[in-house]
Amino acid sequence: MTLVRGPATIATRLPDVRRRLRRTPGRLALATAVLIVLGVATGAAGAVGVRQRIDLVNGATARSGDLTVAAQRLYRALSDADATAASAFLTGGVEPVALRERYQSDIADAGAALAVVSAGRAGGGRGDAAVVQIIGQLPVYTGLVEAARAYNRQGVPLGGAYLREASGLMRERLLPAVQELYEATSSELDDARGAAGAFPWFAVLLGLLTIAALVMVQRYLARRTNRLFNIGLVGATAAAAVLVVWLGVSAVLAAGRLDASREQGSEPVAQLAGVRIAALQARADEAHTLIARGNGARFEEDYVRAMASVTGRGGLPAVSDADPDTRSAAQAATGEAQKWLAAHKNLRALDDGGQYAQAVAAAVGTGPDSTASIFNQLDEHLAAAIEHNGQRFDREVGRAAGALAGTDIGVVVLATLLIVGAALGIQRRLAEYR
Repeated sequence: MTLVRGPATIATRLPDVRRRLRRTPGRLALATAVLIVLGVATGAAGAVGVRQRIDLVNGATARSGDLTVAAQRLYRALSDADATAASAFLTGGVEPVALRERYQSDIADAGAALAVVSAGRAGGGRGDAAVVQIIGQLPVYTGLVEAARAYNRQGVPLGGAYLREASGLMRERLLPAVQELYEATSSELDDARGAAGAFPWFAVLLGLLTIAALVMVQRYLARRTNRLFNIGLVGATAAAAVLVVWLGVSAVLAAGRLDASREQGSEPVAQLAGVRIAALQARADEAHTLIARGNGARFEEDYVRAMASVTGRGGLPAVSDADPDTRSAAQAATGEAQKWLAAHKNLRALDDGGQYAQAVAAAVGTGPDSTASIFNQLDEHLAAAIEHNGQRFDREVGRAAGALAGTDIGVVVLATLLIVGAALGIQRRLAEYR
């Protein structure tokens, strides 16, 4: 019986529903239901969207930024280890303590940066294979360097072959893997930043639809009751308007801060880090040219190419639009690079003239005119600029999170006021028909 009467009952009630909707109380009841549904949907969409963007800013963007910095640190540490090992080899016998300690510090720093990257990656990304390769090849590199060091202390020429093999492993396998890892983390940072800065179109459109519905209901009531304003509905409209504006403004402010974190933080850091790595490669090439004892033309060509990346066209590249502190550091680094080029020219003249011992002293000496001292000054200026722009990245990401702070709670409160205002406003009119 139920299966027969159910559809029939619904069919018999449809005319009654239509009759009620043709009357004002029925229409007002329907309007109340529609406004409540729209208010709930707008509040839920707005709050969930804001919460997701806050999580992206505090989680994915900050995490990806940390991983990008760690990848840059890894690249720098390995490049410096290669350059330092080559410089230490030039001295013959027992290498200077300072160079040995610097090499060991670089390897330890590379291990720490690699641990950060390995622990921070979620897995499944295109940089994971690079991490595996680095973990596998780094012990091979350090083993080759130790073998070269042992032969060098004994005065055996075979040490040079081991060092060249170690440097080849570094340049052909380790550094390309780190570069791939850096590109993967940079891509993840861009994706996270884009998602965190996305405009909440769905929630805003729902809010605008809710405002339109509120306006239509108020116009209908004004025609039916000859009362211009309904306090509850006016309050609900105001709450909906504030909700939409708050969502839009907070999203625009957060997106602006995230763009600033790229333009004033991660991009300058990447550019400066590239210059710093090129300088480290040039330093290693300079040492390998001397180690080759007249057969280092290939390394000299590599030195020239690396220094072209350092100096650009008359100055450090890609910092013309930077802030004053970055420009100052870049100008100082450019000056050191020009001094290095002049000192290197003198070094090559000594080596080509048969004064090998003097050329080695010009490369690894402690005097202010040695290429080692000039390089250290150049590296310090670049390191200061990188640290400064890294701090600007962190500051802008923090400001992006601040622009969204409290928005999710505010959206919930405003949506609640919207629903309560709409319900009370229409309920007062419904009471007049009882």
